[in-house]
Amino acid sequence: MRLPDLDNLRIVHYPDPVLKKVCAPVEAFGPDLKALADKMLAIMHEAEGAGLSAPQVGIPIRLFVCNPTDEPGNDLISVNPRLIELTGAEEKEEGCLSIPGVTVTMRRATHAVMEAWDADGKPFQKTGQDLEARIWQHETNHLDGRLISDNMATTDEIANRRAVRQLEAEYAAAGRA
Repeated sequence: MRLPDLDNLRIVHYPDPVLKKVCAPVEAFGPDLKALADKMLAIMHEAEGAGLSAPQVGIPIRLFVCNPTDEPGNDLISVNPRLIELTGAEEKEEGCLSIPGVTVTMRRATHAVMEAWDADGKPFQKTGQDLEARIWQHETNHLDGRLISDNMATTDEIANRRAVRQLEAEYAAAGRA
């Protein structure tokens, strides 16, 4: 895997088209992937987020990082994740680092089992509850090109209209539209 300049890695915002891409599986593990994941963790913590996927930093590969507690020992790197069991359900408001200022009521499973690999290519299976399960679902949606804005009810659309228009205007003003 050829990495972009990690010093210039940043969170990309809606409506950047990379956020709507279905991401490619990671095939090469090792130091470059670990460096990317570590940089993503640093960006996520700096932005005070609980999760961050590779497409959110402009790289359309199946990788996300998360930390539901913000405790240093709870950082998780998930490569080629697959949610193999989802049970329970709860509706809660969610935000997204790539769609700042927007919150959407999302129905998510409260219990999840995930199979993934770490940055060194070692497979693992992990069970998550509540916030952790919600984060995994949110980030896995990113890897499939789906955003919380894709699930907005009419009330969410109305409540977030100004913030969405502002993001679209900023994107166009930067010459990316």
